[in-house]
Amino acid sequence: MATFALPAPSDLHRDRPALPGDAAWWAFCAATALALGTFSSLGPHRVWGAAATLGYTAAAVLAARGRSPRTAGAVAVAGAVLLPLLVLLAVDRAQLEVDVVARSAGLLLSEGTPYPERPAVPEDFNPYLPGMAAFGIPEAVAGPGLFTDPRLWMGAAFLGAFALALPAGLRREAPRWLAACPLVALPLAVGGVDLPVAGLMCLGLAGAGRGRAGRAGLALGLAAALKWTAWPAVPVALALLATASGGDGRRGSRAALRCALVALFTAAVLVLPAALRDPGAFRAHVVDFPLGLTGAVSSAASPLPGHLLATHVPGGRTLALLLLGVSALLLAVSLLVRPPGTASAAAARLALGLLLAIAFMPASRFGYLVHPVVLTAWALARQPPAHPYRIRERVRELVRVRKQASR
Repeated sequence: MATFALPAPSDLHRDRPALPGDAAWWAFCAATALALGTFSSLGPHRVWGAAATLGYTAAAVLAARGRSPRTAGAVAVAGAVLLPLLVLLAVDRAQLEVDVVARSAGLLLSEGTPYPERPAVPEDFNPYLPGMAAFGIPEAVAGPGLFTDPRLWMGAAFLGAFALALPAGLRREAPRWLAACPLVALPLAVGGVDLPVAGLMCLGLAGAGRGRAGRAGLALGLAAALKWTAWPAVPVALALLATASGGDGRRGSRAALRCALVALFTAAVLVLPAALRDPGAFRAHVVDFPLGLTGAVSSAASPLPGHLLATHVPGGRTLALLLLGVSALLLAVSLLVRPPGTASAAAARLALGLLLAIAFMPASRFGYLVHPVVLTAWALARQPPAHPYRIRERVRELVRVRKQASR
């Protein structure tokens, strides 16, 4: 007589979408790296393209020969992150953002503000909020070195925050797969100020999803002190806290208020001293320059809709800013009409809002897309092992088979 059993956890785990680890995925990554290395005019990007192409190609070969996805992924990370990072550290090359962060840290320690008084060329501008200078303090204090490079501290902050935002069982595997993604591997190697911002946003939404308003506010306040792109995460987290309280509206309102106060206090402590030190320089660097309102043109000029409008259409800059405002308004309305009920839903909503903002900013670049990519990856990684309706269907099927066998 045949025996039947309920599906084991390992069986249910197979219902999860497979992580991108097959040969076709790594071949696509290799083609992407090769294209960037071939056509980029930036030296660090060309170094990354050459090394990453080798790493992704080796991962594709291993996957095609039946090696485990974990082995192929480790090879991809070694070739796309570790190898180019070590080469660039050895020759002292990095993306411009790394130099900006290191210089701003030195100014912060010596002048009390990370913003030069009279910026003249794009390289003089520091478009980041004062908290970003913290990643350059080791180099400003101890001098340039292997362990003081700002990109190491930015990468560590990103990976640490992203891992802490995940359930305990996913804190090793998910960050490893995300680091292998070309859009994340590139800034990890050449330097990317957007990574720690994205990681802290995930950490803040995770705290909000668990009902921990204080922790969520602290993480979001830290992110908000780094870059303006983190600020949309605050209202999203507040909407999540207000609704994810089991129907207790008063409790949800108190949690949202606590989160808002902690976030604003944290950001104010880190931003206001430098902003009040020289308000004119603060505005020129972190407001006017990113919006394209200064004489110096930002190097962020990827052919996205906002930049194309500002460059090729009369009055296009005003139109782009108007579209940017409309995107923010639509996000706010969606939070009021249909607030997210889970942390994953909140991350998806925030990713969509940031995607629209990146598209319509007059000065934007493809690298900013790391924000919605990280948020989306985090939301997908948090999905349960199997959808409930799939479990119910399998249980019902097993019960039906048992009844037929008993007859």
